[in-house]
Amino acid sequence: MERFQPNNHRGARRKVDKKFVFSNLLKFLKPFAPMLFFIFLANVAGTVLTLVGPKLCGMAIDLIDLENGTNFEKIRNYAFILIGVYSLSAILEYFSAIGMAYISRGIVKKMRSDVFAHLGTLPVSYFDNRQAGDIISVLSYDIDTVGESLANDVIIVLKSVVLIVGSLVMMMTIAPLLVIVFAFTVPLSAIMTNFIVKRVQPLFRKRSLKLGELNGFVEEMTTGQKTTRAYNCEEKVLEEFEVKNREAIDAYARAEYLGTISGPCVNLMNNLSLTLVSIFGAFLFMNGQISSGDISSFILYSRKFSGPINEIANVMGEFQSAIAAAERVFRVLYEPSEPADPADAEELTNVRGDVDIEHLVFGYTEGKEVIHDFSLNVHSGQVIAIVGHTGAGKTTVINLLMRFYDPDSGCIKIDGKDISALTRSSVRHAFTMVLQDSWLFAGSVYDNIVYGNPNATREDVERVCKAAKIHSFIMALPNGYDTQLTDNAVNISKGQKQLLTIARAMLLDSPMLILDEATSNVDTRTEQIIQQAMEKLMSGRTCFVIAHRLSTIRNADNILVMREGDVVEQGTHEELMRQKGYYSELFYSQFEAI
Repeated sequence: MERFQPNNHRGARRKVDKKFVFSNLLKFLKPFAPMLFFIFLANVAGTVLTLVGPKLCGMAIDLIDLENGTNFEKIRNYAFILIGVYSLSAILEYFSAIGMAYISRGIVKKMRSDVFAHLGTLPVSYFDNRQAGDIISVLSYDIDTVGESLANDVIIVLKSVVLIVGSLVMMMTIAPLLVIVFAFTVPLSAIMTNFIVKRVQPLFRKRSLKLGELNGFVEEMTTGQKTTRAYNCEEKVLEEFEVKNREAIDAYARAEYLGTISGPCVNLMNNLSLTLVSIFGAFLFMNGQISSGDISSFILYSRKFSGPINEIANVMGEFQSAIAAAERVFRVLYEPSEPADPADAEELTNVRGDVDIEHLVFGYTEGKEVIHDFSLNVHSGQVIAIVGHTGAGKTTVINLLMRFYDPDSGCIKIDGKDISALTRSSVRHAFTMVLQDSWLFAGSVYDNIVYGNPNATREDVERVCKAAKIHSFIMALPNGYDTQLTDNAVNISKGQKQLLTIARAMLLDSPMLILDEATSNVDTRTEQIIQQAMEKLMSGRTCFVIAHRLSTIRNADNILVMREGDVVEQGTHEELMRQKGYYSELFYSQFEAI
């Protein structure tokens, strides 16, 4: 199936209405149109067959004659016909239910694939502003809710509509006067249901939102469990969890309370209808206007007429939940993707590694600049270190180099070419990054190392691992390079994880390198060893190094000292130390004890 294509629909920026939700659901249902048609026919046929039963029952009852004798042979024939009719109806309904389950599974798979694929196109800012747990909640809970509603509720509603129309037609043919009863009770049921639905829909939207917030909090706290324990904040975390849990439970309870109250209310109206039908039917029978068999048939049809109305009322709550869930799914799908490359964008090839930054200005939020008039000239092969306190703008410069964000003004050029006129993928391929937060996935050690270069040979992998001083450790593992790492490699130390990510970076041949506190999780002795290997890795490459340990950047060609978004000093280590300015203060503060 073709992947869902988000557009610029304004629904991404305002409340999504039912029309918007249903129009987008139809996009997912469209590939299953032929199967839906046959499911519809099977369901209608099966439901129509059930409508034959009450009529046959009435005819059988009319055959009972205590004075002249009962024709048991005809009654037996009617019984066999009833068994055949209801059996065939059950088979048709079974296949229609199986078909809807298949369609539901296909839509859930397609929807989840589209959401996941679209997440990969969203800008970094989208993830910076949202909890991971909330995004996961959309991928799991919300899409599953939509799937369950399609698999079950659609069949219920379809069957109910056919039963309501068919039963009404049959009742009109039996006793039109008795149908007048429903002229009062059905509108009353509709008014009550509509009144409840209008108040329920916002509650289900709030329920999905609160469950997403709860999932985000749990994911965050689970990831930071060690920090929580280290600071003895277990009680505080529990209190915060209780607040969010209570909010989620309250939102869930209010939505379910009003969502399910419509069923009993409609059921009350249905029972009232049955009572009135029985009373007025008795009067008609006493006046000879209707037979006992027809009364029985009419009552059975009235149950088939009222029952589906009650079922529809009962599933309205589930429908509201599914609509709210679908709304959250489509909000993600309609989030604007990272701006497309210009039609005339060039591929960055044969990169030398010259970088020019001219009068760069940038802020994550409007009116709040993080980088102020930043300029820099870097020649191929130079090592540029960026230092400064947290929040000085170091990582922001890297984000702009990688085009995770675009500057508000100014430009960045690589080999004299403005990166805004180049394709994002080619710009990012020109860099290799080693981040402070080392990321490894569940898989073998070997697969993690070749992640960015699947064509690498075993010899290449062992070479870079030896250079990163991690080969001996890997060979000591139970299965060497084939040892399986658990989720995010929690079964090895942070320092070892960092060494693996450094080896992974060494395996790439990008002309430029970004090191964001690459040795932050390594002890001092290992750091010295890695520095030697890193010098080999950095040789001939243009390198940008973000460092808090100033001892690791002594040999940098140029050190930028940033403070509140500005470069306040720059030069080599020796030059900056002689200036006895901000850099020297930072340096001596780290070696104050010495």
